[in-house]
This record gives sequence, C-alpha cells and structure tokens, in this order.
Amino acid sequence: MSRYTGSAYRKSRRLGFSTLENGKELVRKPYAPGQHGASRKKVSDYGMQLQEKQKVRFMYGLSEKQLKRVFADAGKMKGVHGENFLKLLESRLDNLVYRMGFATTRRAARQLVNHGHITVNGSKVNIPSYRVKVGDVIGLKEQSANHPAVKAALEACTNRVEFVTFDDKKAQGTFVRLPERSELNANINESLIVDFYNR
Repeated sequence: MSRYTGSAYRKSRRLGFSTLENGKELVRKPYAPGQHGASRKKVSDYGMQLQEKQKVRFMYGLSEKQLKRVFADAGKMKGVHGENFLKLLESRLDNLVYRMGFATTRRAARQLVNHGHITVNGSKVNIPSYRVKVGDVIGLKEQSANHPAVKAALEACTNRVEFVTFDDKKAQGTFVRLPERSELNANINESLIVDFYNR
C-alpha cells in the first residue's frame, strides 16, 4: 500500500485523532465522515490495534512498508519496543524539519527535504526517511535561506520540543537527544501497535 496523499482532515475524523497534532480537524465535526459517522459501532480488539497503527502511520505520513521496516528496526534496539518505535519515527529527517519549525506540517517538511532545501551537517540530504543521529545539525541550503514558505513557518513557530535546539540567527537546529516517551503524543497507545504486528 502506497503512502496516503488524500485529505488529512478526513483521516483525522475517521480515527478520532488529530494527525496534524493541532486539533483543528476535529473542532467543527468531531465524528467520523460519512452518513453514519456520528453513530459509530463498537470496535473489536483487532480494530483498536489497527486504528492505533493507522494513527501513527498517517501522523508521520508513511507507507505500510516503511512503517513495518521502522517497527522491525525498533525490535533490534535495547529497551521497550513500542517506545523505541516512536523514537525512531521522531528521528526521521522530515519529522525533525517539522519539529524545528522549518515547516508547519510534516507534509510540507517532506516536500522541503525532497526539493533539496535541507542540509544535515552542511551536506544536502533529499531523503525524508533519513535517520538523523543525535548531535546532527539540520539547516537550510544557502540558496534556500530566503524561501518564503520557510520564513513564514519560522515566524509562526512559537514553541519547539525539548529534544531539539534552534539557533534563530543561523536558522539551524541540533538534534540533541532522543525524546522521552512523556514528550511524545499521549493519545498514542504504542503497546496496541506492538500487539498488532506481533499477532
């Protein structure tokens, strides 16, 4: 299954979860789309596991194949499988570009990376799934310093997560450490995702 490119609002309403992490999608219509969206039926255990997996998949904008690969990599790390899974997703370049405020959404961040506007430790990287290491510095290519979309996003960014630092003068940020579970989305139950893949 390929990566979803449809309406983010529709998917958020279907899952009852803000995939954009701002809650705007659920303000006007906090129920599933469709004629019977407001009267949803009881969900089975499998349905709950699938729903939890889909939350993460649509939030980070991955295909099913990519998500499975990250889950497998998380299983090779020491620690709690579900937490490692979320930490690896947060280590993706497109996600960190979004977290640092270069873009207002992960989709926009992915596009910035794809179009070659982003550098890691001074070298251009155009692979959104690139796994950033702790200590790596993410910045803009010199020619992209005055990109209007980036400037607007940086001006709109009011707060950043604590596992990144950002230098406004240089317009670059550093991935200082892996995130703690408490710093990530509390509405995700990663143990259900582990159960889904291990069933």
